[in-house]
Amino acid sequence: MVYAIARPAEKINNDAYLRRIWALLPRTATTSMTAHDASPPLSPTPVMTRGLDGQVFADAQQTDPRAMGWMQGQPVPPDKRIAFADGSNYRFPQFRWSFAHTRELVPTRTVARASQAGAAFTQALNTALWQTNFQPMTVGPSLRWADMLAATYTDAIVVLHQGRVVLEHYNGVMHPQALHVMMSVSKSVAGLLASEFAHQGLLDPQVLVTHYLPEMQASGFAGATVRQVMDMTTGIDYSENYADPQATIWNHMYAGGMLARPPGAQGPDNFFSYLPTVGARGTHGAEFTYRTVNTDVLGWILQRVAGCNFSALVSKSLWQPMGAELDACYTVDSCGVEFVGGGLNASVRDMARLGELLRQGGRVGDQQVIAQAVVEDLHRGADPARFVANGPPTLPGWSYRNMWWISHNANRAIMARGVHGQNIYIDPRAEMVIARFASHPVAANAANDIYTLPAYQAMADALVRG
Repeated sequence: MVYAIARPAEKINNDAYLRRIWALLPRTATTSMTAHDASPPLSPTPVMTRGLDGQVFADAQQTDPRAMGWMQGQPVPPDKRIAFADGSNYRFPQFRWSFAHTRELVPTRTVARASQAGAAFTQALNTALWQTNFQPMTVGPSLRWADMLAATYTDAIVVLHQGRVVLEHYNGVMHPQALHVMMSVSKSVAGLLASEFAHQGLLDPQVLVTHYLPEMQASGFAGATVRQVMDMTTGIDYSENYADPQATIWNHMYAGGMLARPPGAQGPDNFFSYLPTVGARGTHGAEFTYRTVNTDVLGWILQRVAGCNFSALVSKSLWQPMGAELDACYTVDSCGVEFVGGGLNASVRDMARLGELLRQGGRVGDQQVIAQAVVEDLHRGADPARFVANGPPTLPGWSYRNMWWISHNANRAIMARGVHGQNIYIDPRAEMVIARFASHPVAANAANDIYTLPAYQAMADALVRG
């Protein structure tokens, strides 16, 4: 699967890029989804979404995986089958089914919850919140929160206020016990554990990567510190431009089994063989550039320090102590190594649970799972000046710290983000956490941001007002 953000190879003018997105994306929205507890109000106008290449995608209602009949029948008709080997698992609209069925398509390793599941969230549903108005970043009329769901192809969403569920909704093949790929939200889990290890003195962010991984001495990561990896300010020769068939991201994906290897393809066939082949380009520490390979290097370091596989590390250090309701899982390569940069699959409630853990300063009840100092460091963020050149155009004034996205807004919001619309959004002032899964046909987060970011702020304002 493709999990990393696709960005143009050249630097772009943020304003021009955002205007281009505005011109191509819809101005109105609809939803006809089936809610788990209470249906959001319906809007009658269907939405057609355009990609930046002008391709037109059918709307959320038309591409509902149940209605389309994907993988239904005994046997499944040939035209309804989805598989990894032929790449259909990462084609739209098929991936509206496959994002929630990773374990049926590729090898995975379990991230075990505790023997006794954590306590369920208290329900305090407030269906009036579906009517909360927000103004998208586009020109045009304001929308309701319910409209945002279909405009962004939302698969599942949970909104917590003061730790209680005020909105919860599932669409298509999603339900409370279903796991959905978290894409690059996975990176934030790795960054959080690295920060905690540093707080405990188990990891030194100021030493060179090669201190922990001598195997990387001849790679582009030579001379980079662990801190530069954690904040994605490494100077490496690695392109995530998906429009370029020669981009180095393809070698990464083939090596890790994220995409089926084409016939005759050469090169490494696992992560630990691939990572040392990444070359150098630029100056370490100069500026932020989002590159998935940084997270897989960080994951290798953490496994080396912890002496176990990454799934076991996440289970012991986070999933069990935070009281996850369900097991999670990571996709793994041919040698059983986790795709740390984008392969974590979990339930939306456990995504919300992770967000609530951080909103509570790293605590679950009377147990300090993540040090409060780690959480405070996240909210302080990094230097926004290093973010300007290559940060997403929809995030002006933000920064990137410990593989989290830091808003620096008045509410001190922080965010974990993954392509196609995966989010954890934590707003301390509003005492709000939003966890969201989606299967938007456009990978780049800007296609979601124009709706979700103003919608999240509007929800925070509504909850503060009471």
